[in-house]
Amino acid sequence: MTQPQHPGRPTVCVVGSTNVDLVVKCQSLPRPGETISGGIFHRSPGGKGANQALAAAHAGAVTTFVGAVGDDGLGDEALATLRSSGVDLSRVVTVSGTATGVALIAIDAAGENQIAVAPGANHKLNPGDLEVGGFDAVLCQMEIRDDTLAAAAAGATGLLVLNAAPARIIPESVLERSDIVIVNETENAFLAEQLQQFGGTLIVTEGARGATAFQRGARLASAVPPRVDAIDTVGAGDAFCGTLTARLAGGVELSEALERACEAGAVAATQAGAQAG
Repeated sequence: MTQPQHPGRPTVCVVGSTNVDLVVKCQSLPRPGETISGGIFHRSPGGKGANQALAAAHAGAVTTFVGAVGDDGLGDEALATLRSSGVDLSRVVTVSGTATGVALIAIDAAGENQIAVAPGANHKLNPGDLEVGGFDAVLCQMEIRDDTLAAAAAGATGLLVLNAAPARIIPESVLERSDIVIVNETENAFLAEQLQQFGGTLIVTEGARGATAFQRGARLASAVPPRVDAIDTVGAGDAFCGTLTARLAGGVELSEALERACEAGAVAATQAGAQAG
């Protein structure tokens, strides 16, 4: 398949998940066994892969999304914002007899969240569905199967960025191939032993405190986001990942890319919905 050609603009391929988010905003997050009433409901497109593809496109990259949706009627809804934003969806697979991924999200008054995901078609994306060579950068997350993730890493010919979320042990072949791994504080703690072996650039995000890049424990660069009135942190980390990848794919220095990514994450947190920001 021919890769997109847009002289002067970087090309980014995002391999990952796409969901429909079912969101309830309430005063506080429920504790185990507790029911919180009085919430406000809305639904919107989401999924880490789709969110990051949208962010990369808005950061100026010519963006291709590789993922899977079901034939249940939710697939078009899951992809609607990507389509209207000019993301290339020609490599998205529709899986017969399978549900599109769904995320159940609760958000409290401070913008913190709890998320439960039914992956559906996201776990039906197979290694044979991928064609990811020829892009300036490939960006992956951990909401797809390990064998598919490994195939994406093996097929990438440019910069490979891995957002190791949600946290689980990273396939060794993927870690070895990755140029950049992005984690938040919780993911960094969970993967600490494995990441000690990583020789590339490790970027640790800390929400409103910003992000820092390391290589084998040595600090390379850091950035702090602007202060904003956050109302919904869902998708803020994805905005960071997509923007960072697009900037790096375009040849921007790491320190500047971190600053732009932190700004994007902050802006995303000022809007309700994973992709609205």
